[in-house]
Order: sequence, then structure tokens, then C-alpha cells
Amino acid sequence: MKNLTAEAATAQKYLNDVVGDIEKNLELHLPKDSIRPQRLHEAMRYSMFAGGKRLRPVLAYTAWEAFGGQGEDIWLLTSALEMLHTFSLIHDDLPCMDDDDFRRGIPTAHKKYGEATAILGGDALCILAFELLARTGNAEIVRMVAKSLGTSGMIGGQIVDIESEGQQVELETVDYIHYHKTAALIEASLVAGALLAGATAEQIKPIHDYGNAIGLAFQVVDDILDIEQTTEQLGKDAGSDVEKGKATYPAVLGVETSKQKVLELYNESLVALETSSAQTDVLKSIAAYIITRVN
Repeated sequence: MKNLTAEAATAQKYLNDVVGDIEKNLELHLPKDSIRPQRLHEAMRYSMFAGGKRLRPVLAYTAWEAFGGQGEDIWLLTSALEMLHTFSLIHDDLPCMDDDDFRRGIPTAHKKYGEATAILGGDALCILAFELLARTGNAEIVRMVAKSLGTSGMIGGQIVDIESEGQQVELETVDYIHYHKTAALIEASLVAGALLAGATAEQIKPIHDYGNAIGLAFQVVDDILDIEQTTEQLGKDAGSDVEKGKATYPAVLGVETSKQKVLELYNESLVALETSSAQTDVLKSIAAYIITRVN
């Protein structure tokens, strides 16, 4: 655990360094709240700047950097990915979905602005994200990110998640939900960064497999934290998975076995990187950060 803690600390420093540039470009790419329709733009900015790890854009940047990426288009990609992630959170929190009151320690968008404005704010972020992706001029990135969000990605995971509430489910269903709802966009963020840097399909395969492993690990850790942490520590409603009968790893396997699964996925991510031709030290540290985080 000591080595994991040291690796995680290295990743945290790296995240802190990169997030500043990510935030600066988000500010540039979002419409000002002084521009009509002001309330909608205000709601978009409220959710975008409510905090968060910026993990998906950081992963895209890290993969891009690992393959020697050059130019300013990376910031179009990082902004788009964070907008897509935020769009998903806004919709996930809605009364018709998870009905959460808090996100990142503050009221959720629908609590602050009402359901209609929250829905439209999420929609607007999704549409703006694809405008930014199109500006990279890389059609494969647009296609691949879109697929990670559709019925074979996040939305597919979300509907199975909803259908599974309160049901007795097998581990296969939990794996399906976790991969599609969470891991798919994490994996896509890494692959998009590598593609933007000009990596080949062969070079991208280890990054793809790494993303699959850490994406699943991220969600399993989330499942565990929902049980072990408080609302104050998480910045969102703790215990909600159990209350709603969500299909989670702890619900199917128990907490201790779930923790073992996290370590297995961490090791899988490192094995995947062994065959990579890129500079992967930072990616290894980020994997340690993901499995040791406390919120």
C-alpha cells in the first residue's frame, strides 16, 4: 500500500498541474452567462465549475502527451470530454433518474435551477462538446466518443442500471452496467488523446485495455465509497446505492471481495501498459490514484 500511496501522490501532483490549463480552456469554450439565454448559460457554468477531478480530460491529455502530441487541439478535446461527463451527471441526478440533491458538495443542477433548465443545460453541454470535437478535424475521435455515449456505451449502461434497481442481479449485469455507464467514456478519453497525437491502432491497443481496467476500477471504488464514506466526505448523497437497491459490486460480492476486485483491475491495467510503446509512468500513477482515492 505504501508504494500505491506514493504513486497516487505523484498522480495528484500531476493532476493539479494539468487541471489549471484544463480549467482555463473550459472558461474559453463555455458561453458567458452574460450572453442570452443568460439563465441557461449560468446553469451550464454552475455545473461545469462545481469542482470535480477532471479525470477524463486529464487522461486524454496524458495519453496525448505520452504519444508526443503537439498543438492546441488537445484543449478542444479536454473541454469536450468534461462537458460530456458533466452532461451525464446533470441527467443522472434528475428526479426521474437517481434523484440526488447534492453533487460535489453543492445542490444539483435541478435543485438550483429547476428540472427544465437542468435538462436543457445538460443537452446544451452535450451539443457544444460535439461542436468542439468536430473542430479537431478528426472524424474517428468524434465517432468513437459518440459510440461511448450511446446505447452501446453510457446510455446503454444507464438504462440497464435503472431496470436493475431493486432486482436480484448476477455479476454479469453489474459488469455490463459499470463498463457501459462509466468505463466506456474513461476508455474513450484515453483513446481519443492517443488518436489526436497520431498513435496507430496497434499503439492504441494497450491504452484501450488500460482504460477498460481503470474505468471499471473507478466505478467499483465508487460503489465501495458509497458504503464506507459520509455525504460530507463524498460531496454527494452517501448510502444512496443501498437505499435504491442499485446493482453494485458490494451488493453482489460484498465489500471485501469488491476491494480485491479493485486490486485485480489495477494489476490488469499495469499489465496492459507493459506492451505500450508510449511513456506510461504517469498513467501507472493515475491508476494508483484511482484505486486509493477517498472521494
